[in-house]
Amino acid sequence: MARAREIPGLECDESFALAAARVVEVRAGEVLEHSHDVLDLSDPERVHAMRVATRRLRAAMEIFAPCFQRKPHRRALKEVKAIADALGERRDRDVAIEALESYAAGVGAADRDGVEVLLVALRREQESANDALVPFVAEERLAALRGSVDEMVEDTRRGAEAGGVSA
Repeated sequence: MARAREIPGLECDESFALAAARVVEVRAGEVLEHSHDVLDLSDPERVHAMRVATRRLRAAMEIFAPCFQRKPHRRALKEVKAIADALGERRDRDVAIEALESYAAGVGAADRDGVEVLLVALRREQESANDALVPFVAEERLAALRGSVDEMVEDTRRGAEAGGVSA
């Protein structure tokens, strides 16, 4: 899993609102970075990394909620949650398959067929969850999320720099 990026320019003496803008901007960028090839079933770590990135973004947005205009913040947060939920559906199957494959390596020949039946069913579910994930990670949808977050961040940054945001 990829580590969270450092927040460039984050200073202890700047306003909470400017810190919010910096953190949310970086965390949103991480979500997009991890979206590349996320639908590749052969590498479940991509889904995991993107899911973790959405959870980091969500946490930052929730912590810094007072710094953002309510409606744009609520819309963007709702979208982040929807993406995270879709990633979670796929990730659950990835984890179950990995665990069952590990278990299968240690079972005797008598149990191998039963385990294989379960693996086939889980792989079908994984493919279905992957198909359901497609619209959530579509380039246009992620670009729209990025645009919403960027606008929200820029509004907060302008307000803080103008002295209009006390948070």
